[in-house]
Amino acid sequence: MTTSPRREVLEKLTPVLTKRWLSPNAWSVRTYEQLDGYQALKKALKAHPDDLIQLVKDSGLRGRGGAGFPTGLKWGFIPQGDGKPHYLVVNADEGEPGTCKDLPLMTHDPHSLIEGVIIASYAIRAERAYIYIRGEAVHAARRLRNAVLEAYDKGYIGRNILGSGYDLEVVVHSGAGAYICGEETALLDSLEGFRGQPRLRPPFPATHGLYASPTVVNNVGTIASVPYIVLGGADWWKTMGTEKSSGPMIYSLSGRINNPGQYECSMGITLRELIELAGGMQPGHQLRFWTPGGSSTPLLTADHLDVPLDFEGVAGAGSILGTTATQIFSDQDCPVYATYRWLEFYHHESCGKCTPCREGNYWMVRVYQRILSGQGTHEDLDTLLDTCDNILGRSFCGLGDGATSPVTSSLQYFKQDYLDYIEGRTAPRLSEKALVGAH
Repeated sequence: MTTSPRREVLEKLTPVLTKRWLSPNAWSVRTYEQLDGYQALKKALKAHPDDLIQLVKDSGLRGRGGAGFPTGLKWGFIPQGDGKPHYLVVNADEGEPGTCKDLPLMTHDPHSLIEGVIIASYAIRAERAYIYIRGEAVHAARRLRNAVLEAYDKGYIGRNILGSGYDLEVVVHSGAGAYICGEETALLDSLEGFRGQPRLRPPFPATHGLYASPTVVNNVGTIASVPYIVLGGADWWKTMGTEKSSGPMIYSLSGRINNPGQYECSMGITLRELIELAGGMQPGHQLRFWTPGGSSTPLLTADHLDVPLDFEGVAGAGSILGTTATQIFSDQDCPVYATYRWLEFYHHESCGKCTPCREGNYWMVRVYQRILSGQGTHEDLDTLLDTCDNILGRSFCGLGDGATSPVTSSLQYFKQDYLDYIEGRTAPRLSEKALVGAH
């Protein structure tokens, strides 16, 4: 008897990060406590903070927000005995097109994040922690605030937590819905009451973060992973994933598949396996291009179906794992138009602080409008590449760099699609109204 590929994949999977999501009232402290909730905190408070930092280092946990920086190493950068207050800031400003793993986690299992916040704060000797959540995420913010109140009532947050002598205050702060505030220093400025714009570095947040004090900024998925590592141990955590990209990951699948949604898998799974888990491509659709980590990561194609979706595997294929927002496009989708829509987003969300991003995205949107209106020229393609070259590495933060990714990668793999618009083989996608101000 043979088993299907889908069944073989499923047999390898045991939910860790999402194990409570489908439980009745999963967001309540009662359900959380019934399913190992706050056991890791009790264990952590008996350990020395430095031992917890070493545990996270040993686990190989890397940032789940896109950069993949070793979490324990980041915690270890915080100077101790400096006489300054220390802060933990959780980046919950999830706003990249296609990315949707932090919001369902906060909606269905907010206490896993809160427990991780307490443990991480204890490890870095912080007495105040902030969760900065995207302003539009009203439902998730309500769940999170209610969970914080429940944790206070239970004595998991506040003064003398569980009799340990450790004090912690946790604040949930809703931003104004600016994508730029997903950049950690812009987030810190916003928390301080200023306009959210990236800071010049150095100095770095580890020494001069929130209120010019030592600060750790971590993603929701990173912090929510910590309780599982404390309970299960570093060796157990490393049984999942790959050698350099350990642990499970939540992959956000959207697009031309039968069952879009969140899929928790060990890092290193391939897109072929993920599509199989998601019920396959929609009828009549064949995979053509996809994003491994959101719209700010270079596009990949059907030739990359078997690339391991971990930090090293995706980098080896010429892209970035990013936020594991896997947007799947078929032979019925246009890579030129998709790139144009992403660029509109980046142009709109640019904070305007630095010239390359502010001006470059503005003009690239207009070049795309010309091409998609049937008014493009061959020189437009050189203009796009030249503009990307002037944005990449020359912007204050990663927003500018991310905006160039779909442009350069779509030109690399799908230049013929651009030429078909320019040379008249493909009918214009936009009307002449789009050309207003585009010349």
